[in-house]
Amino acid sequence: MIFLVLRFSFRPETSEEERAAVLARMRRTASVGSVSCSTVGPDLSDGPEGYTHVYCAGVADLGALRSYLYDPVHLEGDREILPRLARLAAFQLSDDPSPGLGEEIAAMHREKLAAYPEWGRLLDAVPR
Repeated sequence: MIFLVLRFSFRPETSEEERAAVLARMRRTASVGSVSCSTVGPDLSDGPEGYTHVYCAGVADLGALRSYLYDPVHLEGDREILPRLARLAAFQLSDDPSPGLGEEIAAMHREKLAAYPEWGRLLDAVPR
């Protein structure tokens, strides 16, 4: 299983209605067929980083990850989600001990950035 985790906070000017819409869009993205399990909600960490929410989606393997990354629901959702975020931290984890898995995941992300430069610009606009 590969887990994709996003910690984020909203821009101060994002209204409560917009926040609810973003969280709903994230839940929709997390419910696409390639996702095995997911959760979207408040960040319960007690850290000073200022993140307020977490998105976590689990996919079974690299094939499911590829499907997830290119799912039209995911691609469309990011256009609504990313411009409303003030901060974003992303990481992946897995119970698969395969050597090179991290590099394979990173390569998929680079491939998506090359295929969708607009997505890359949206990501780059959100501070880390």
